[in-house]
Amino acid sequence: MEILHDNAVDQSVLNGKTIAVIGYGAQGRAQALNMRDSGVNVIIGIRPGKSFDSATEDGFEVMDVASAAAKADIIHMLLPDETHQEVYEKEIKANLKPGKTLSCSHGFNFVFGFIAPPEGVDVVMVAPKGPGTEVRKVFVQGFGVPGLVAVKQDASGKAWDTVLAMAKTEGLTRGGVLKCTMEQETYEDLFGEQNVLCGGLVDLMKYGFETLVEAGYPPEMAYFECVHETKLIVDLIYEGGIQKMNAVISNTAEWGEYVNGPRIITPDVKARMKESLADIESGKFAREWIAEARNGAPTLKRKREELGAHEVEITGAKIRSLFETK
Repeated sequence: MEILHDNAVDQSVLNGKTIAVIGYGAQGRAQALNMRDSGVNVIIGIRPGKSFDSATEDGFEVMDVASAAAKADIIHMLLPDETHQEVYEKEIKANLKPGKTLSCSHGFNFVFGFIAPPEGVDVVMVAPKGPGTEVRKVFVQGFGVPGLVAVKQDASGKAWDTVLAMAKTEGLTRGGVLKCTMEQETYEDLFGEQNVLCGGLVDLMKYGFETLVEAGYPPEMAYFECVHETKLIVDLIYEGGIQKMNAVISNTAEWGEYVNGPRIITPDVKARMKESLADIESGKFAREWIAEARNGAPTLKRKREELGAHEVEITGAKIRSLFETK
């Protein structure tokens, strides 16, 4: 895939345009500030509350979602996935006139059909590959996190110009952006976070912690070994790949990686990952999650409580307090 940088993108296509960022959480704040710092006219659409107050304190023109959608040329939805459809139907749809652009940073609602934009509007995605805090921090430092860009509907014939310009104003083309489809971004993002980054990694750390504690080892030692040091290893991989990490750890640790890694993460894990990917691509996961959210998310809330009561979290809080400045 081709990686595009600043010199391949014309930001001037946004001149005279108003972008309404809908939502002001971590991503909303970071992307809005970056775009404004790049010279774009940005307004914020959000309901009254802490985020509304935060956007006001940051100096933005803040208003309700419907008013922002009506005023904007580009409507950039940065709300939680489970709220997109309701907000779109109640506050955005009537204000989405031909010639406007509807944008997002995750294609979930468009790919799985929860939002069906009308003809005559461009539908695009600009997705930073990093949390909002990192998107802002790296931009302020003069660089940018990489990102993905996609066009779902190109009514104007200029949708690619628009989404690439948005990526540039957010600093993403400093790091490099890849063109993809919304389907590719949505499926791989859901798969990665469920099977590796969040679901897979969290369960691996918990099982490692539990195994040591159940064998009689102090939970503090188990936490250091199975949770705390994970960041140090991931940082090495981020800096130079798996081989860089292996070059830094001991030969003993590297040998254990080759011998015991495949014993723990066996081929049947990959088979179950393929089942997970199939559930994502078919829309099964999306339907189940939205049904859970619309029912008040009782299972999600119970899982959060169970995790908070797990010994790994209790021990972790104790360990982290050791590093706090007194």
